[in-house]
Amino acid sequence: MSVDAARTAAYDIVRQVSEDGAYVNLVIPRVLREHQLSGRDAAFVTELVSGAVRLRGTYDAIIDTLASHGIERIDPPVLDALRLGAHQLLSMRVPDHAAVTTTVDLVRRHVGHKPVGFTNAILRRIGRRALGAWLDEVTTGLDEDDALAIRYSHPRWIVRELREALPDPAQLVDLLAADNAAPKVTLVARPGLCEPDELPGVAGKLSPYARILEGGGMPGDIPAVRDGRAGVQDEGSQLVAITSAAAPIEGRDERWLDLCAGPGGKSALWAALAAGRGARVVANEVQRHRADLVRQAVRALDNVEVTVHDGRHGPWEPGSFDRVLVDAPCTGLGALRRRPESRWRRTTADLDDLVALQGQLLARAIELTRPGGVVAYATCSPVVAETRAVVDAALQEHAGLDLESMQQWWPHTDGTDAMFLALLRRRE
Repeated sequence: MSVDAARTAAYDIVRQVSEDGAYVNLVIPRVLREHQLSGRDAAFVTELVSGAVRLRGTYDAIIDTLASHGIERIDPPVLDALRLGAHQLLSMRVPDHAAVTTTVDLVRRHVGHKPVGFTNAILRRIGRRALGAWLDEVTTGLDEDDALAIRYSHPRWIVRELREALPDPAQLVDLLAADNAAPKVTLVARPGLCEPDELPGVAGKLSPYARILEGGGMPGDIPAVRDGRAGVQDEGSQLVAITSAAAPIEGRDERWLDLCAGPGGKSALWAALAAGRGARVVANEVQRHRADLVRQAVRALDNVEVTVHDGRHGPWEPGSFDRVLVDAPCTGLGALRRRPESRWRRTTADLDDLVALQGQLLARAIELTRPGGVVAYATCSPVVAETRAVVDAALQEHAGLDLESMQQWWPHTDGTDAMFLALLRRRE
């Protein structure tokens, strides 16, 4: 019995994601180091894990039709192995015999002999059809949203929320497909610290500071990234910082507050832009470990004070800031390309809790902004309840508040995460 190191690492990662709530993008680098994998092996592991987690809903529907007692009766360690095998059979250029044999050996080694025959039988039956044929079978007779949920591996409630959020519902399929496309690594050159030409890659589409690594690569090997003069940041996130910093205000423009700063990517770009105008930034984060990430992100800047407070109750005087950025905690459904596990962890109950928090944070930001100043409300989510509805409620509840602009960026049209930004101005 022999299982190659790459598939062993992939199985280790998916088990940590399933059982321990680990995040794919954080656990992959650590496990690759532990297994001493690089180059083609590392790329294989990354594709296998990300694909199996991202397309879990599709593979589960197929496995469920083949398991005589249904998917709910399959032990989680065996189910994770089946998902890895299904991804190799249906979505990767792996010979069927290799996908089946290595997955069976994984189960034998890590689970035991009892489920080996079951695993072998399920995978051999999966391999008899192409993915398109399986999709046609498992979606027959379903309504449109249920069928899309399986075809594009999104929970049904997310499909429904995305349909409502889109300006044109006819774009829904394109958006769901974009969520399943592996994103390229995007770098940001922090102005005043690094010129974009100093970074590898091609110029971004929307941000003047962006560089996109076409061939992948390890950002940590880039000197400017190691020094904190540049970082890894999606273009949508960059645009939130750029747009909120560029909003014109009358009078002083000296004191900025990032109310929910962790993990610090927006804070670093925002503070770099502020430094060019002689402004100082308070970067606040409620969780200490995330505040440490903010300090790491802004280490090359000397105009940032990192604080640790609940943003709703921090010790700041009302009207004491010229600009306040609220990058609010949200469902993260705008970043499903980068965080494939998020779609399986979020629920509608999370949405209800987050909307209440978002409204409270925005209300506090409005209170802390001086008359004539600007409040920027952002989420990495396009969901209406977290975006337009929160802003509309604030406009109704707070006199002397004007909506300057409202923007939504999309993966399928802009190539960014689905970032939302509203700019609000307190009247003089």
